[in-house]
Amino acid sequence: MSQDLLPKVDRGDFQEVFIEDLNWLAPDVKKSISVTDDDGRQVSAHNVASYKGLRVWVCDERPGSVLEAELDRLIAKTTTDRLVIFDDEKEQVWRWPLRRAKDGSVTSRLTSHRHKKGDTDPKFAARLDIIRMPFDVILDANAVLGRVREAFDTEAQNESKRASKLMANMYAAVEKAYPATVAPKVRDHEISVTLARILFLLFGDDTEMWHTDAFRNVIQHETLPEGSNLAQVLNDLFTFLDTANPRSVPNGFEGFKYVNGGIFEEKIELPPLGKDFRAAILDACAVDWSSISPAIFGSMFQSVRDAATRRALGEHYTSEENILKTLNPLFLDELREELAAALARDTTQKKVNALNKLWDRLGAIRFMDPACGCGNFIIVAYRELRAIELQVMEALYDLRDKHQLSLDAKSDLKVTLDHFYGIEIDEWPARIAETAMFMIDRQCDLKLRERFGQAPERLPIQREAKIVVGNALRIDWEVVLPPSEHVVVAGNPPFLGPKERSKDQTLDLQYVWGGAYDGFLDYVTGWHAKALSYLAGLDSRWAFVSTNSISQGQAVPTLWGAIFSQGWRIKFAHRTFPWTSEATGGAAVHCVIVGFSRSDLARPRLFDHRDLNTPVRTVPYINAYLVDGPNVLVQKRMKPLSQQLPEVVAGSKAVDWGFLTVEPEQYEGVAADPVARKYLRPFKGGDELINDLERWCLWLVDAPTDDLRTSDLIKRRLREVKTRRLASPKPATRKGAATPHLFEERRQPTKPYLGIPQTFSENRLYATVARVPSTVIASIKLFTSPDPDGFLFGVVSSAMFLTWQKTVGGRFKSDPSFTNTIVWNTLPLPKISDAQRAGIIRAGAGVLAARDLRSGESLARQYDPSSMAPELIDAHLVLDEVVDQAFGAAERCRSELERQELLFSRYAELTSPV
Repeated sequence: MSQDLLPKVDRGDFQEVFIEDLNWLAPDVKKSISVTDDDGRQVSAHNVASYKGLRVWVCDERPGSVLEAELDRLIAKTTTDRLVIFDDEKEQVWRWPLRRAKDGSVTSRLTSHRHKKGDTDPKFAARLDIIRMPFDVILDANAVLGRVREAFDTEAQNESKRASKLMANMYAAVEKAYPATVAPKVRDHEISVTLARILFLLFGDDTEMWHTDAFRNVIQHETLPEGSNLAQVLNDLFTFLDTANPRSVPNGFEGFKYVNGGIFEEKIELPPLGKDFRAAILDACAVDWSSISPAIFGSMFQSVRDAATRRALGEHYTSEENILKTLNPLFLDELREELAAALARDTTQKKVNALNKLWDRLGAIRFMDPACGCGNFIIVAYRELRAIELQVMEALYDLRDKHQLSLDAKSDLKVTLDHFYGIEIDEWPARIAETAMFMIDRQCDLKLRERFGQAPERLPIQREAKIVVGNALRIDWEVVLPPSEHVVVAGNPPFLGPKERSKDQTLDLQYVWGGAYDGFLDYVTGWHAKALSYLAGLDSRWAFVSTNSISQGQAVPTLWGAIFSQGWRIKFAHRTFPWTSEATGGAAVHCVIVGFSRSDLARPRLFDHRDLNTPVRTVPYINAYLVDGPNVLVQKRMKPLSQQLPEVVAGSKAVDWGFLTVEPEQYEGVAADPVARKYLRPFKGGDELINDLERWCLWLVDAPTDDLRTSDLIKRRLREVKTRRLASPKPATRKGAATPHLFEERRQPTKPYLGIPQTFSENRLYATVARVPSTVIASIKLFTSPDPDGFLFGVVSSAMFLTWQKTVGGRFKSDPSFTNTIVWNTLPLPKISDAQRAGIIRAGAGVLAARDLRSGESLARQYDPSSMAPELIDAHLVLDEVVDQAFGAAERCRSELERQELLFSRYAELTSPV
């Protein structure tokens, strides 16, 4: 195996590796090849092995992209097929020319394959295995070339990552060039426009939009090494591309074409840019931009945008995988099924008619992303629709007289850029989106040419996507794109909870929701409200990637009540899944994707990515909680829905600024006071209960007045409480200044109680609740309820309860947050028999007995999902079976989804007016 060769490769023993281990032949070029840069630096490469005209060259340093490219060009004069290795102390780059046919000739662009010395690097070792030649057979030249191409030809993913870093380098270099006197808003605008233009030029160099490497040659040969004239050359080039006159072409600009289309229209006078920006551009020119999906540009943008700005805007850049999770079930799958059905027709004429009908439908679609960012959604939607259109054209070409199908872009291609729209609040990503759409258009045209031998001429630009810069929650979407049944709306709007969003963003939500505004709504729901208004009365379809908070907690009735009341139903839904982004440092959130339609509801699809056995099901109906169950909206209640459940109340609230509560480091000082010591009580909230933490309070409910007066410590603390309560803007708190020795809100049980933490860890399999003596004072962070026989403990300790909590309850960050009104009082426990109640009590006692086996450990330790004791797991499974059956299951449920379906069925029954 070539894994064993990596130490030799790391040492630079390339001749031994290729000749003795990989069975290549001796080098056939003895003379080294050298190149010298503008500063007089010389680098050389020497031939170490060959095989049927293919040669391996080694340069014992890493001179940088520009010199590497120049050295390779000299090597190419003697070796058409070559592998060039650049080797320094820490890393090697193996470069191989990726070839493309252009205008009857073959051109190449170097790809880079990096190997860090010392790494086991199995992918790199696999490449070496591929290029190992048989020792007993001499291969012909084509076979050798095929092996090397298999190992090194495609590296699109690495090229994309490299391109992202290079974009960040260009951004940093041009930002540094701007003087501090330039207003940040002006600077950022000009950088946005400039880098979008350069991105377009890099892509054009590699996709035959003009002569190959025309832009690279301008930077390499028309600008000075120190970059002193770089700004002027770029200014002149941008002007020329916007106003090109074929009879008057400036020196160095030969080979370009008139672009038009608005991309070079705005006049910007760049400041002096310098050698750093020149070097960054030349590094970027070394990448093969033709192989990079424009959908990666979103992550490029995220690489240059600082993290604080991303958080402020709620940006979450979407991978292609997640985009297709949205677009495929929303409308693309349906189009592909229609194509398959057309091709399955039994006569040629029926096939032609069905294909033409589908083609017309493709041309009628208008797509809008009202939070488009760098355009990932519109890029992928355009690419996929063009791919379906190409399949339609191919099928018609095969079925009809070939002369009947011209390839005039103005008449035949029906999926065009001007059918795609976006709204984006920030100019920089909007510019990238516009540019990326030109690029994906070009890539689609090249695929068209591969099939038919020709493609539309796109320069000068005649059509382009419409990207509007502005606040999508304030803009009238109808002005951007008039609504119709052919409009598809989809995207990934920003996620910001009530605590994360700015005052202006809250005003945005109030503006779009009007009187229906609910303070619990996430910012993303503003786009839902706009879609409802925009598509009112139309039989269209729309879908958004959203935070999973839209299907949890108190905001559900507000959002989903509005959606369902207008006749929209869920066409598909992806239940909660962890977010993935193609950008470094991508968002760490949990998302759902929900698509809506009014009529296309025959086969709603429910995707559950945690169910590996059945990740997608066709179901009769999907409700607001993304469950195949009754269409119910769980409203908060003041009393328990089930008559067999007691009330649960929050604990006591001190409002004391720390003067009625005692931290561990204060305990000895307070306990030293003989009067205060009499009133010290353990004081627990959820955190203290779960983690077995010590905390105390002065519980002075029954304290005689004399005790309050004789203790200096108590008097001093009560004086602080009174002073601060009097200064409060809240009337209830000021009223409490009359009794500073009492907690402002007192709800302490007089008997032992069940303590339910306000917040649970999202990772634990069960709620960490405990039975607590009445001598322990419960804080506002701990809910309480009497539980004399342990029945309540058994119910709350079950997986069924935690499923209800996670499904309808709110969240604190990502952790489930318990409330009595929305979680406990709505728990749909059906009427159970005495035997079932006894079974739950008995199984709950079994859980307590299992806990006692590790009584020295906190609940947090005992319920760590990675180390739960087998006895505790078994006890909970016994409890789950009993509780599941009490809710109507025939046996213990196998999944969260099964429990959700049971819970909503019971809820519908218990809330039915009958």
